[in-house]
This record gives sequence, structure tokens and C-alpha cells, in this order.
Amino acid sequence: MKALISNDDGITASGILAAKKAVEDLCDCYVIAPETQQSGIGHALTLYDPLRVNEYTLRDGSIGYGVSGTPTDAVTLALFEIMDEKPDIMISGINTGFNIGKAELTTSGTLGAAIEAASFGIPTIAISLEVTRDDIKFENGEIQIDFDFAGKMLHKLAKIVLKKGLPEGTDLLNVNIPAKPSDEDFEVVTLGDRMYSPVVHERRDPRGKPYYWIDGELYELNKPGSDGYELREKQKTTITPIKIDQTSDMSLLKKWLE
Repeated sequence: MKALISNDDGITASGILAAKKAVEDLCDCYVIAPETQQSGIGHALTLYDPLRVNEYTLRDGSIGYGVSGTPTDAVTLALFEIMDEKPDIMISGINTGFNIGKAELTTSGTLGAAIEAASFGIPTIAISLEVTRDDIKFENGEIQIDFDFAGKMLHKLAKIVLKKGLPEGTDLLNVNIPAKPSDEDFEVVTLGDRMYSPVVHERRDPRGKPYYWIDGELYELNKPGSDGYELREKQKTTITPIKIDQTSDMSLLKKWLE
């Protein structure tokens, strides 16, 4: 059994090492990730610049590979250059900060890496950990976060996926771990609505010219049964089955065109 482990926080992030530790007794782990922080990059693929792959000695003494590009680039090079065969499972994470709501499917680099692997038929888990401090969400390298519970839940889920594969009609699982979990169960939930409202801050450079900084303001929690509500209100570990095919009801479109 082989596992590909990637992320959007970078090859030196603590979360990717926690993911490796969680599943290394189940399979051989290949850690291949962006060299730098890539949060918010989504499913972007580098087409106009060359990419480089550098070998890294991870903090546990094992070898990983840093890619000078996006999470999607890292997965692409992993599958078609670095690994000699398709992995049995792909894990994206453990991300620092939750990935909940419909909008995260297109903006999250964690989900971007997961979607790329899943598009090749690889059973995939995207896993994220809620944090209580905003200042550590986008840090590179080692940070003081306890990934033990998230690792425990990842191990439990990866063991099931390696044994059974994913449920029919599911391409990947989006998992979010609460900062203070109420129990050790998985709560199956829907994707909630948008969790952040964009906020644009205008500033002035020393020459008086404007520049802009995009930020986000957290919305109110979603309805019960959604990932945002169950994670943040009930402190549940949420799991959402994701299907890449986003084709809507074609019969409704045909009727609309009449």
C-alpha cells in the first residue's frame, strides 16, 4: 500500500508531518507538497513557468519533496514524475484551519490538491483542523498545534478507505476536526453556505498610490446538519462526501431553452 500526502501549507508544515505519522503504519508514505504557503490558491495549475522539485529532510528524518508551485502542481508531479505507480490513497492536509462551506471547494488549496488526485480515481481524504488563533493559519514551518486527535481520526478513516475504498458516487471525503472535539465520532454533513464575506482593505503606499488587501469576515453559522454548524456549534468531526462531477439537472436546462 502506498499513500501520497500533500497540502497547501507547504512541505515544512507541521500538519503534513502529522498526517504522515497518522498513516505510516498502514502504508508507505510519499510526502510531496508545495515548497511555500499556498492557501487560497484553489485548483490552480502552473503553465507558464518551469517547476523545480527539491528534496527535503523532514523533521522525523524521512525524505519529502518540495515543489516550486501550487498544490495541484505537487500532485501532478507526484503522480507523473516522482512516484512509480498510482497510490492507493491520497491525503491532503492536515490543514491548519477549517475548510468548510461550498466556496472552499474552489478557493482552498487543500481541496485543490485533493480534487486533482481524486480526478484520477485515487481514493482521497482532505482533512483540516480548526484553530482558535487567526495568526497561525498561514504560517510556514513548525507551529505549536496539537494534531494528535486529528491524526487519530485520520488513521481511523484511512484504515476504512484502504479496506473498502470510497462509497459509490463519492470521489473524495472532506473532513474537518474541531479545536475542542466533543466525541470521537464522524458526523456526516452537507456543505454549508459561504462562510466568509469578502472584505477589501484599501491602503496607500509611500507615494500615495492605493493598494488593496483582500480579507474575509466570518458569517453567522449555517443551519444544523451543515459542516459549519456541526463543527463550530457542536464541536463534531464533520465528514462530507464530495463528487467532482458538478453537472446540474440537464432536463431543467433543456426545458429552460425551449
